[in-house]
Amino acid sequence: MAEPKEAGKVSADEGTLISTIRHLWPYIWPSDRLDLKLRVAAAFVALIIAKVITVLVPYTYKWATDALVPGDADISQGTIFLVSTPIFLVISYGVGRIMLNAFNQLRDALFAKVGQHAVRTLAFRTFVHLHQLSLRFHLARRTGGLTRVIERGVKGIETISRFSILNALPTLVEFVLMAAVIWWQFDWIYLVVIGITVWLYVWYSVRVTNQRIGIRRRMNDSDTEANTKAIDSLLNFETVKYFGNEAMEAKRFDASMAIYEQAATETNTSLARLNNGQVIIFSIGMTICMVLSAQAVVAGTQTVGDFVLINALLMQLAIPLNFIGFIYREIRQGIADIEAMFTLLGEKPEIVDAPGARALVVSGGTVAFDNVVFAYDPERVILKGISFEVPAGKTVAIVGPSGAGKSTLSRLLFRFYEVTSGRITVDGQDISKVTQASLRSAIGMVPQDTVLFNDTILYNIRYGRPEASDEEVREAAQMAQIGHFVEMLPMGFKAMVGERGLKLSGGEKQRVAIARTILKAPPILILDEATSALDTNTEREIQAALDRVSRGRTTLVIAHRLSTVINADEIIVLEKGEIRERGTHGDLILQGGLYATMWNRQREAAEAEERLRAVREEDAAGMVVRGKRAEEIG
Repeated sequence: MAEPKEAGKVSADEGTLISTIRHLWPYIWPSDRLDLKLRVAAAFVALIIAKVITVLVPYTYKWATDALVPGDADISQGTIFLVSTPIFLVISYGVGRIMLNAFNQLRDALFAKVGQHAVRTLAFRTFVHLHQLSLRFHLARRTGGLTRVIERGVKGIETISRFSILNALPTLVEFVLMAAVIWWQFDWIYLVVIGITVWLYVWYSVRVTNQRIGIRRRMNDSDTEANTKAIDSLLNFETVKYFGNEAMEAKRFDASMAIYEQAATETNTSLARLNNGQVIIFSIGMTICMVLSAQAVVAGTQTVGDFVLINALLMQLAIPLNFIGFIYREIRQGIADIEAMFTLLGEKPEIVDAPGARALVVSGGTVAFDNVVFAYDPERVILKGISFEVPAGKTVAIVGPSGAGKSTLSRLLFRFYEVTSGRITVDGQDISKVTQASLRSAIGMVPQDTVLFNDTILYNIRYGRPEASDEEVREAAQMAQIGHFVEMLPMGFKAMVGERGLKLSGGEKQRVAIARTILKAPPILILDEATSALDTNTEREIQAALDRVSRGRTTLVIAHRLSTVINADEIIVLEKGEIRERGTHGDLILQGGLYATMWNRQREAAEAEERLRAVREEDAAGMVVRGKRAEEIG
C-alpha cells in the first residue's frame, strides 16, 4: 500500500476546507490507483449533470403552471409551443426529478469506494505508525484512549472526504447557476436580496459552529477518558474483584460520562439554536422575494409560472444552502475528531534506522556493551559506564537489587531506547547502525510477565515465526514441555487463551512463551526474570526448559532468583547502575561481597520455606494417620 506524504498537523481551530482537502487529497487521489482516479472523475461528471438538472427542473414546473393558467401563455417567453402539452410538461418535471436523484445516487455510488479506501489507508497508516513509535511514548499513553482516537478519526475522515469533495464544490457551482438564472429571469433586486440572505446565513452558520467546536472537543476528551477507564478496569477485572472496588470503578467511569453528558447536551442545544437561526434567516429572504414576485404578478409583468419558478428556485437553493451549514458543521466537527489522529501521525518516532543502515549479520552472536551510559531523563542516570561481553554461545547473568538497571539492559539491546553514550555491538556491529527489523529478528525474549494475544494457543506459539507449519509449532510445544498439556485440552492447539492469556496458569503461559521463542530460533536469547513469578516446583520445570533452549545460544539472563544462574559462564552484579562484582558463582561466593550477601539471604528464605512445607506435609500425614486410627477404634 503506497504511503502518501506526511499529512502534517490539522487543527480544528485553524483548519480550513482547503487545508483539509490538501491533507486528505493524497488519500482520495492516490497516485498508484488509476481505478480510483477514474471513479473520482466519473463522480464529478455525474455531479455536474445533477446540478444542471437541478436548475432545469424548476423551469418545467413553471412551464406546466403557465400551460394550466389561462392567459399566461403569451407572457411566458419561449414556451408558447408547449402550451398545448401541459401533461408532457408535468411528466418532464417528474422525469427531471428522477434523473436528478439518479445522478446524485450514481455520484455517491462511484465515490463510495474512494472514500472507504481513504479511510482504510489512513487507519492502516496510523496503526503502522503507532507501532513505529517508541516504548517511551506508549508507556505514557493509555491504550483505550488511543483506540478511541483512531475510531473517531476514521469516522471524521469519512465525513470530510465525502462532504468536502462531493458537496462543497458542487454547492458553489449550484450557487453560480442559480444566480445566473435569477439574474436573467428576474430583476437584480432579487439577486441582491438572495445575496444578502446567503451571506447572513453563512456568517451565522460559521459563527455558531465555531462556538460548538470547543464543546465538541470537550465531549471527545470525556468520551476518551471514559473509554480508557472502562478498558483499564476490565483488563484488571481480577484486581477489581480482589479489593471489592466495583463501586469505585463505576463511580470513576460515571464521573467521566457525566462530563460527556453535559457536553453532549450543550452540543444538541447549540445545534437546535443553529438550525432555528438558519431557518429564520432563509425564510425572511424567501418571503421578500415571494412578495416582490407576487406584486409583479398583480402588476401583470410576471406570470403565475414565474411566481412558482422563484419559489421553486429558492426551495431548490435552500437544499445546498442548508447543506453548506451542514457541510461546514460536519467538516469542523470532523477536523475536531481527526486532529488527535493527525497529531499521532505527526509524532516523530524516537528510534529510527540510520541512513544507509544495513541488515545485521550474525556470525557467532557475541554481544558487547561498551561503556554504556543511559538515562530516561537527564536528571536520572540509570546506567553509568557499563562494559561487559557475552561471548558467542555463552551465558552471562545480570543480577542485583531492584532498580539497579537490569531490565534496562535488555531494552537497550532490543533498541527500544538509544544509549546516551557508549555503544552496544553484536559481532562487532553497532546496533544503532543496523536495521531494527534485522536486530530484533536475531534476538529472542522470554519475559517475566508473558502477555498472550486473545487467540488460540496455536496462534500464540506461531507468533514467533508466522510462516511456521503446524508440525513445527507442535515440535516447539513439545520442546517447551507444554505439548502434552495442550493435547489434553478439548480444543487442543485451537483452545483460546483468553484476554492476556488469563485462562492459562503462570507456568503454562511461560511455556507458551518458551515455545514461541524456540520456534523463532534466534541466535541471541534474553531471559528477563523468566521464572521469578513462579512457585519453586514450576520454576524448576521452566528452568530445565530454558536450559535446553539456551544451549548453544548467546544468552543474557536477567535474574532475581540467584539459584537460576549458578551455572552461568559469568555473573555480573549491578548496583545503582554500576558493575560492582563479576565472576562465576563460586568466585563471587568466595569474594563475600554483595552477591554472597544476596545468595545467603535467598538461601535462608528458601530453607525456611522448605522447612515450613515439610512441617505442613508432616501435619497433613499425621492427620491422615489419626483419622485412620479413629476409624479403627470406631
